[in-house]
Amino acid sequence: MEIYFQLITDADGVRKTCRELAGERYIGFDTETTELDPYRGDLRLVQLSTGKSTYVIDVKAFPEPRANSDLDQLRDFLSDPSKIKIAHNAKFDAKWVRHHLGAELNGIFDTFLASQLIAAGDSERRHSLADVAQFFTGTELDKSEQVSDWGGELSQSQIEYAAKDAAIMVPLREQVEERLRNDDLMRAAQLEFDCVMPIAEMELNGFYLDESRWREQLDRVKIEQERAADELQDMLSAGVAQATLFGRAEINLDSQQQVTDALLNLGVPVPETTRAWQLQPLAEKYPVVAKLLEYRAVAKSLSSFGENILEFIEPKTGRIHADFRQIGAPTGRFSCSNPNLQQIPHEQQYRRCFRAPEGRTLVIADYSQIELRILAEFSDDTTFIKAFASGQDFHTTTASQVFGVQPADVTTDQRSFAKRLNFGVVYGIGASRFGLMTGLSQNDAENTMRKYFGTYRGLDSYLRRSGSDVIMKRIARTASNRMLRLRFDETDRQQVSSARRYGVNMPIQGTSADILKRALRILHDSLRGTSGRLVNIVHDEVIVECDAAEAQSVSEILDRSMCAAGKEYLSKVPVNVDVHIADEWTK
Repeated sequence: MEIYFQLITDADGVRKTCRELAGERYIGFDTETTELDPYRGDLRLVQLSTGKSTYVIDVKAFPEPRANSDLDQLRDFLSDPSKIKIAHNAKFDAKWVRHHLGAELNGIFDTFLASQLIAAGDSERRHSLADVAQFFTGTELDKSEQVSDWGGELSQSQIEYAAKDAAIMVPLREQVEERLRNDDLMRAAQLEFDCVMPIAEMELNGFYLDESRWREQLDRVKIEQERAADELQDMLSAGVAQATLFGRAEINLDSQQQVTDALLNLGVPVPETTRAWQLQPLAEKYPVVAKLLEYRAVAKSLSSFGENILEFIEPKTGRIHADFRQIGAPTGRFSCSNPNLQQIPHEQQYRRCFRAPEGRTLVIADYSQIELRILAEFSDDTTFIKAFASGQDFHTTTASQVFGVQPADVTTDQRSFAKRLNFGVVYGIGASRFGLMTGLSQNDAENTMRKYFGTYRGLDSYLRRSGSDVIMKRIARTASNRMLRLRFDETDRQQVSSARRYGVNMPIQGTSADILKRALRILHDSLRGTSGRLVNIVHDEVIVECDAAEAQSVSEILDRSMCAAGKEYLSKVPVNVDVHIADEWTK
C-alpha cells in the first residue's frame, strides 16, 4: 500500500494541517503512544488522514503539550463534532488526547465497535484493526512496528506504519458503514460512538478506593473464612467414610467430589452439579448445605476481591482506573476488567471502601426495575403497564394477583416470592427452574406460573410470539436495532430451547444497555461546567463524584439525564430513577 505522508514538528505545520483538513468531512485518526496507560506513558504521534494525504504530528516536538498553545488548532479540530474522526478502538485514543492534550474527542466513527455490531454475537469473528481491514477491504496490514519503541528517535519505517494506520481508516469506514446500513445498525452504531468519550472520561477519572478500609475488610473476611471452614469441616466429617484416630476427618473443602461424597453420605440429595442456585432450595432443610454456601461465598470474596484489587490503584491518582468494554456481551452490556468493578460484592463492608475523597461526595442513581418496564412496553400488556403507571410497588402488585390478597396484606415473603417470579420471567425460566429457585414442587410451580400469566395475558402472548419469531428468523433486536444472530442446531431441542430463551431476553437486557449508553452521553454533556465526574457504572447504576457543595444540583442533572434517556425508548411506561447522595458507595 503506497502512501503519501508528512511529518509535522512545528506550529506552522500544525496550522497548515488543520487548514488543509478543514474542508474534509471524514478523517482517518490514530495515535501512537509509549505505553498502554495514559498515566504511565507519553503521547508520541497524532495521525490524521484524508486517505490520500496523511499528516503525522510528532507531539514530542512540542514541550508540555497539554498547555502548549501551538497545538490549540489541533485541539479545536479534534473537538469539532462536524469533523468525523474515524478510529479503531477510539476509546484508547480519546483517553490519550484528553489526558495529554486536554482535548475532548468528538465526532467519532469507531470501526472496532462497528465491527462488533456487525458480527452480531458471532464469537468466531476477530476485531483487531488488521482483522477488520482484511475482512472489509482485503488489505493486509503489517503490524510488526506496533510493539516498537515509540519514545526515542523514530525510524522512517515507524512513521510510515503510523501513517498507514490512519490512511486505511477512510476506505475502511466506507465499507463498514455500507454494511451497517444494510443491516439496519446505524442507530445502534451512533449510540455506541456517542458513548466513547463518556467512557474514556470515566476511565481517566477513576474510582477512589480507601486502602485502609479495604485492608480492614480483608482481615474480617479472613477470620470469617477460617470460622466457616472450621464449622463446615465439623459438619462434613460425619459423612466421611474413614474417620481418623486423632479427631475429625479432614477433607479438601474446595474439592467438589470430596464435598459431594460427604454430603451424599449425610443423606443430602445432592443434584448433579452443586451450583449455588441448585443448592439454595436445600439450604433451608439441610444446615450443612447452608454452611457450604456460606463458606463458598467467603472463599470467593477472598480470592476475587482480596489484595489483588489494591494492585490496581494508580499511584499518581490514588484511584482505580478500570477498563470498561462497551460491547462486553452481544446484548450490548458493558463488561469490566482490571479490576471488575461491576462485580464488587453488594455488602456494605465492601462498597463502603469506595468513597469520595475529602470535600467531595458521591451521587448514586439507578433505574427502578428498568428491565421489567421494558418488558411491559414491549408486551403492550395493559395490566402490566397499568401496574407501573399506578406508581405502586410492582412486586407487591404481582404478589397481590398471584396470592389473591389485597396489596396492603402482601407479606414480605410473598413480595420476595413475586420478585423472583417477575425477574425469572425476564430471563425465560420455566416451571422446573422456578421450582428449584423457590423450593416449590413441580406441580405448585406450574400452578403459580399459570396464575401469573393468567394475570398478564398480553405478556404471555408476547413471550410466546417473541420466542417463535426468534426461532424462525434467528435474529433478535433491541430498541436501538442492535442485532443478535442466533446460531443453533434446529434438530437439538436443548439448543432450540436455549436459543429461544436467549433470543427473548436479549431485546430486554439489550434495550436496558441502550438506555444506559444514551444516558451516559446526555449526562456527559450536561455535567460540563460542573464539578461532577462520572466514576463508575454497573448495568443500570451510575455513580458520579462531585464537590459536596454541588451535590444537590448534580443529583438533579443525573436524574434528568437518566429519565430523558429512558423516555427516548419507553413511551407507555413511566421511567423512574432512584437517586441518593452519600460519602460512600452504598445503596
